[in-house]
Amino acid sequence: MAARRGPGEFEIIARYFRPLAGGRAGALGLADDAALLDPTPGRTLVATADTMVAGVHFFPEDPPDLVARKLLRVNLSDLAAMGADPVTYLLTVALPEDLADDWLAGFSTGLRADQERFGIYLSGGDTSATPGPAVLTVAAFGEVPKGTALLRAGARPGDTIFVSGTIGDGAIGLRALRGGIEAGDRDFREFLISRYHVPEPRIGLGVALRGLAHAAIDVSDGLVADLGHICETSRVGAVVEWARVPLSAAARWFVEAHPGLRDAVLGGGDDYELLFTAAPGALDSVTGAAKACGVAVTAIGQVREGAGVTVADSDGSEIRVGSPGYTHF
Repeated sequence: MAARRGPGEFEIIARYFRPLAGGRAGALGLADDAALLDPTPGRTLVATADTMVAGVHFFPEDPPDLVARKLLRVNLSDLAAMGADPVTYLLTVALPEDLADDWLAGFSTGLRADQERFGIYLSGGDTSATPGPAVLTVAAFGEVPKGTALLRAGARPGDTIFVSGTIGDGAIGLRALRGGIEAGDRDFREFLISRYHVPEPRIGLGVALRGLAHAAIDVSDGLVADLGHICETSRVGAVVEWARVPLSAAARWFVEAHPGLRDAVLGGGDDYELLFTAAPGALDSVTGAAKACGVAVTAIGQVREGAGVTVADSDGSEIRVGSPGYTHF
């Protein structure tokens, strides 16, 4: 394999990644073969990993700081869906030999910004060269008090289905980037693109839902698909009311202009909002917890006996979703 023409592996680590360890003892200055992690007594370690490939999960021309922030945030969203507090992460990068040093500098700057915001630090990983596109992987670790992790299993017939924030922004933003929709309102377009590039992991809400939510997941593959994962794991069915799905002003504008975008809202993914179920009598507790976190939550449907997800229109008829969610293969 050809070596990168820029700085070598150890120079990259020293220049761009070692500062992200923040002097944490367990990271060992990124100088050893592995990091040392001591879970807090009485808490369970939560682990997740996500990979982003240039040309597949992000555009090669995307600003590197935004690529870094999304890479970290999609992992933080997984921790949020488990109700976990972030602790640390590992970073593995396979970099093309012609990747500019400026790209690495921007990438590390983006990681640092979100590390500081979300209280997480780098503790290790791997750096290598590749003749193909850049491949970027984060494995993130968090903690929850023992027995309190939010799981996909646990949804019960009669539960109310909730979602945080707004749905469809990321999917419509991606279509705007790809030129799949007309320009439309410039401010709305830029808002949706920013939501695609920099999702908002709902960490505080996930923590607040411990003991309240019966089941939870983050909306990465699509609202219908991810609710389907809860249903499959919990062995239940679900009904979602389209009229209650929360849309941002920008997404609503585009959906009204292009009704076909309804499928993007329901099946497009890239929102990284929390989707969860709770007892029907927990509405006040859920909304109160969300308000304390500064996050809006909306009741969008109900868990029922059976299997699968049905989306109901305002007249009660079933909406057929053309593509219920993203699949990797």
